Amino acid sequence: MTLHKGASPSDRKQTGHPVNPFYGEADPVAGMETAPPRHTLPDGPISPHTAYQFVHDELMLDGNSRLNLATFVTTWMEPQAGVLMAECRDKNMIDKDEYPRTAELEKRCVAMLADLWHAPDPSSAVGCSTTGSSEACMLAGMALKRRWMQRNKDRYPGSARPNLVMGANVQVCWEKFCNFWEVEARTVPMEGDRFHLDAASAAEQCDENTIGVVAILGSTFDGSYEPVADICAALDEVQKKRGWDIPVHVDGASGAMIAPFLDPELMWDFRLPRVASINTSGHKYGLVYPGVGWALWRDTEALPEELVFRVNYLGGDMPTFALNFSRPGAQVAAQYYTFLRLGRAGFRAVQQATRDVAGSMAERIGALGDFRLLTRGDQLPVFAFTTADHVTAFDVFDVSRRMRERGWLLPAYTFPPNREDLSVLRVVCRNGFSMDLADLFHADLEQLLTELREQPGPMQRPESVATAFHH
Repeated sequence: MTLHKGASPSDRKQTGHPVNPFYGEADPVAGMETAPPRHTLPDGPISPHTAYQFVHDELMLDGNSRLNLATFVTTWMEPQAGVLMAECRDKNMIDKDEYPRTAELEKRCVAMLADLWHAPDPSSAVGCSTTGSSEACMLAGMALKRRWMQRNKDRYPGSARPNLVMGANVQVCWEKFCNFWEVEARTVPMEGDRFHLDAASAAEQCDENTIGVVAILGSTFDGSYEPVADICAALDEVQKKRGWDIPVHVDGASGAMIAPFLDPELMWDFRLPRVASINTSGHKYGLVYPGVGWALWRDTEALPEELVFRVNYLGGDMPTFALNFSRPGAQVAAQYYTFLRLGRAGFRAVQQATRDVAGSMAERIGALGDFRLLTRGDQLPVFAFTTADHVTAFDVFDVSRRMRERGWLLPAYTFPPNREDLSVLRVVCRNGFSMDLADLFHADLEQLLTELREQPGPMQRPESVATAFHH
């Protein structure tokens, strides 16, 4: 979470600004005459209508989430799902004794995902809901480290320092895991037109202290799948030659809810014996509002029992494996609703429509002549593009800034090592981003290009202020 400092002395002062007297619910001349303080608690209460209006008005300055092409997070659900979530928002997900049916829905979701991801024996697969993929990745990393520690009791912690192999394109949660849990992050940089981890590079980074390899099914940088099967095959060869049995965790934050429906023949999940665990974000292409994620292990052996806490809490004994404790059950209920509502055929139709929109947008943007496509939205419904070599009047940061003036949040950012020279724009298509909205986006972009082409050159603003998006 973002860290915030306390307010400065000037910020803590009363504003003294008059407010609209119609904020008052009854008598317009008997309400507050000044706005409440922003950084200290008011001296007394105000009416619920007034409090609502203050907060509501300030939030109007946020961007429109439906036009946010940076986020992977679900921004639209059916009204019935919203009602269901409102009915469950006061239920504490952790209190499984008091809310046994909510706990049962979580259990069913885990079983459905185990079946969807081809666990060898879905009944023996173990998993849990989380607040999102970041927590799920932390849990998976903890299991990888603990299994390695058990295998290396004679060397750890004395002479052995655990490491985790991954591409430079991983989500920042993996860097956090390595920092928080004292694991060396062995990050494979990008090279040339290779924008994610490949099998040979993964195998080269491994040694006897490698706790696992993270393979990304759907890179957030460009929407591409990493070659999970090839990585596993390379690690099979490592085991044959060196004896190191290195497990793979698949970070399927987005792709684990795309590939099963649109790429059923792709080998990436528990069908590969080396895949020990998988995570996904229910609040991304699981089609649920934030925040819910899922972490699954292929069997009980992949999740060391010593990491599982058995808690006597509010009248019940329960196994739990989580970084968070109390959290609402609404998102879990919404996930089960979505599974029940769509089924395999429904998910396939929704995800295919999203991929179709992404493919259409990529094709039209590529046809403009001002841009070069890096990906085309044919894996994740996500594509990245940069300015064509001949374009000198503007850069991707100019495009991002000017499209924001039209309401579109189009992220621009620089790639990680060793491709810091490459700055791109990225479009994430989600359920609810229709072909009609794509047409409007394209029309705005075309209109903007007529202005940008007339610039004498890019604005050359520092990257830190050129766009509000930071990967």
